[in-house]
Amino acid sequence: MKILVVIPTYNEMDSIASITSEVLSLPENVDILVVDDNSPDGTARLVKDIARAWPDRVRLIERTKKTGLGGAYRTGFAWFLKQPQYTHIVTMDADHSHRPQDLSTMISALSPSTDLVMGVRGMPGGSIVNWPKSRQRLSRMGTTYARWSLKLPLRDLTGGFRIYSRTLLERIRINNVSSEGYCFQIEMARASAAAQAKIVEVPITFVERRNGVSKMSKGIVIEALIKVTAWALDSRFRSNADKLHYVK
Repeated sequence: MKILVVIPTYNEMDSIASITSEVLSLPENVDILVVDDNSPDGTARLVKDIARAWPDRVRLIERTKKTGLGGAYRTGFAWFLKQPQYTHIVTMDADHSHRPQDLSTMISALSPSTDLVMGVRGMPGGSIVNWPKSRQRLSRMGTTYARWSLKLPLRDLTGGFRIYSRTLLERIRINNVSSEGYCFQIEMARASAAAQAKIVEVPITFVERRNGVSKMSKGIVIEALIKVTAWALDSRFRSNADKLHYVK
């Protein structure tokens, strides 16, 4: 088992060095791919310095413009699928909201038959630290609505701390997962369910970012609301719609 951690960045100059250092210090010996969306603050330049110090373990993809979280992850997934040495890919935030020590716990939950490990905030043993009550309510409401609308029995559909197996991503048409904002996480759960993924949920502690500015916006919330509603209607009129759209 060999694991790649993909970290999307946009203006994460204040956190990228420390998060990469913590991930590289894990006993599991995982590698890192940073996908930068043309950050004006110099994030990519700093990652290049880190990659020179760790040439076999840190790599950088520089995109020419900022299109959103979904585009960055699709780029990372495409690179991963061309590297046969990796068996799993981790999606992880750059801002320390996802703790590297929780990644070790998630990795330990992997088995040969596991397709997807989801880090879950809202389950026994999970928690949220320093998040405003308004954001916690928004997250709970988003997951509750998506669970009900899409009939997905998962406890944290909007969470982005996950481990996907190569075999799962090879069964999914990644380019058909078109969401750009945080709705990408919901859509990947939907695609994984359509591919009949074996999913394991693991409690994590989610911590509000230490530095920088949250990328959450009204537009991201609206995208999720519109798309989830459209998917729900589609699935009710076409029961096999998800499988036809997402599964190879």
